[in-house]
Amino acid sequence: MGRIQPDLFEGSESFPEPSAELVALAGQLPPTVRFGTSTWTYDGWFGDVYHRRYRGPQPAQRLEEYARYPLFRTVGIDSAFYDPPSEDELRSYAQALPAGFPCVSKVWDRITAKRLGQDAPQPGLAGMRNPDFLNAGLFKESVLGPYGRVFRDHAGCFVFEFQSMRGKDLPDPLQWADQLDDFFSQLPRDFRYAVELRNAELLTGIHGDVLKRHGVAHVFNSWTEMPPIGEQLDMPWTLPVDFTVARALLKPGRRYADAVKQFQPYDRVQEPLSDLRQDLVRLVGEAHRRLVEAFILANNRAEGNAPGTIRAVARKWLGGDAEAI
Repeated sequence: MGRIQPDLFEGSESFPEPSAELVALAGQLPPTVRFGTSTWTYDGWFGDVYHRRYRGPQPAQRLEEYARYPLFRTVGIDSAFYDPPSEDELRSYAQALPAGFPCVSKVWDRITAKRLGQDAPQPGLAGMRNPDFLNAGLFKESVLGPYGRVFRDHAGCFVFEFQSMRGKDLPDPLQWADQLDDFFSQLPRDFRYAVELRNAELLTGIHGDVLKRHGVAHVFNSWTEMPPIGEQLDMPWTLPVDFTVARALLKPGRRYADAVKQFQPYDRVQEPLSDLRQDLVRLVGEAHRRLVEAFILANNRAEGNAPGTIRAVARKWLGGDAEAI
């Protein structure tokens, strides 16, 4: 593991021992259940996940301490959605992580967005149709290339997040299945992939058939316009392969901006969502029963504090008090 230089943070280089309760809780979880959070650079987690005072985001330095938290066996690299990480960034993450610690990386939106955003390659193109939508060659070159060279040991899964498509941008289910089928047929099978939809209209058996054909997981997401995770779990095709991903992002019906305003600085759980917790417990139980590896990621915008959400779900799955966070 790479050594973190002492001038990058305030305080001692040593890490305090985690609480005996958390160590015992983590020790009761099956090795195939991997809890973690959607990104990790939050000052509000000081005193819980972090015990050093960091100066700015410092993602690699925080990641070293994050990985020592007993309940965390994975982490979501969500920033990769906006720009694929460079080899230098990935190398710094690899030096901070224990061997084999798997990360769930979102895929660059240049691959998954129907229309270009503010990061368009040229000024004035924002809002225009994206010529690189489902461009397998660009994905292999710009995303898989760096990961394969310096981060393969930590490439747990790539999540293709398809944000809400509307109007003419929204394909019918058959057209959508054909597009995905063609895309995944061009990708190497030595990495794991998962698809996260934001359009409930595309949650069909035809979509599920494509995922199964290519060994791709469905991402169970709790999101504004999506059915709850429990309803997704009731669909017969949503566990098509030997691993699964869940992302507890938002309370269904709530806008992202409203959650940010309500929950910052994310230092405590402010609104326990009993239905969401129960859905995650159901998913973990079903995955465990089927011997499916489960990556369960919580976001601060779900309840106000992602580590607290993870602790509650772990306790509830093990039969403890989920409200004692």
